[in-house]
Amino acid sequence: MALENIGASNRNDEFYRYKMPMMVIKTEGKGNGIKTNIVNNVDIAKALGRPASYTTKYFGCQLGAQSKFDEKTGTSLVNGSHSTPKLTSLLEAFIKRYVQCYGCGNPETDIIINTKIQMVNLKCAACGYISECDIRDKLTTFILKNPPDAKKEAKDKKAMRRAEKERLKEGEAADDAHKKLKKKAPSNGKEHADDENIIPKHLENAHEVDDDDDDDDDDGIQWQTDTSREAAEKRMKEQLSAATAEMVMLSVKKEEEKSLVQEEMKEYLKKGLPLSQLKTFISSLSEPPQDVMDALFNALFDGVGKDFLKQVMKKKKYLVAATQEEGGSQMHLLNSIGSFCGKSGNEEAAKEVAQVLMALYDEDIVEEEFVLEWYQRGPSGVDKSSLVWKNVKPFVVWLQSVEFESQEED
Repeated sequence: MALENIGASNRNDEFYRYKMPMMVIKTEGKGNGIKTNIVNNVDIAKALGRPASYTTKYFGCQLGAQSKFDEKTGTSLVNGSHSTPKLTSLLEAFIKRYVQCYGCGNPETDIIINTKIQMVNLKCAACGYISECDIRDKLTTFILKNPPDAKKEAKDKKAMRRAEKERLKEGEAADDAHKKLKKKAPSNGKEHADDENIIPKHLENAHEVDDDDDDDDDDGIQWQTDTSREAAEKRMKEQLSAATAEMVMLSVKKEEEKSLVQEEMKEYLKKGLPLSQLKTFISSLSEPPQDVMDALFNALFDGVGKDFLKQVMKKKKYLVAATQEEGGSQMHLLNSIGSFCGKSGNEEAAKEVAQVLMALYDEDIVEEEFVLEWYQRGPSGVDKSSLVWKNVKPFVVWLQSVEFESQEED
């Protein structure tokens, strides 16, 4: 059975110990009776430490389709024909919301149900952080009505611990075998060296002293470290080069993930689906909210230059749909505008950033308090040298004067 890491952020970490089976689906039936069978849903749920009925219900809620899990046969069915990538992305969203710790991202969490205030929490076994699941989500209501079986959950945890111990034993056995091979290699080399080398008489005593010293070391090897300043600087440069290379690889990996989300967003916008479905689509993505907003903004305005304001007003309905959830989404939109206008090649768009913010402010898409907070963070942040802050300053000064006048009137 093919395994993969739990959580999209750990996808390429080959040393990550938390694994789950790769999803296998099967389309059954025809016409109006067509259904998607998640064949190994029970195994996936067991690896996540959650009842299989939770994942099945989540798929149904997000796809707007009826879903059913049979406890006796372990069959998970969702009405309609759905692709593996779609269900996999929904599973990643489920993991992020109902499995991984909101604090450290560890998937080893327990579901805690507070019946008094009707809340579902996740307690992390690694850092102890208690995460609060969104009460507005339909699955949260389902969990409150169908709490996990404590006995079954304990059995699954024991099985996970056993599997973890077996993996550790296998790793230790492999390490021991590797050490034995290392020990054999130097000893064989020493035998050949003794046969071939002829030691002069005036060095016999020195050789005997060396032999005595060698007996104290493992396998006749003497380890020496060059402590000179030049050698220390060389080692430091090598370590820094390795760290820099790792940082570059992480940066490249993040950029690749962002470009994939942007392509997915472009494909969705090409379909011309109703705006009411945009919010559902955004919530189904497993990436961080800021990355999703960046993907939407870049998909809408990629390649736009002088007509930036005109294009923003033309497509403002998408921005309204993406920011109607809560105040935090307004900050995400402002961050996306700043990063878009700050990119190399978008200088023409950056010239119109103040007019764009004024238009969004007039349309009540962004509010005064979020604009001022965003601007205060900007000049002291990573992109403090960006021309965006210089171009947007007149609008912010005007906004502050309006706020001051309104306070005086009060």
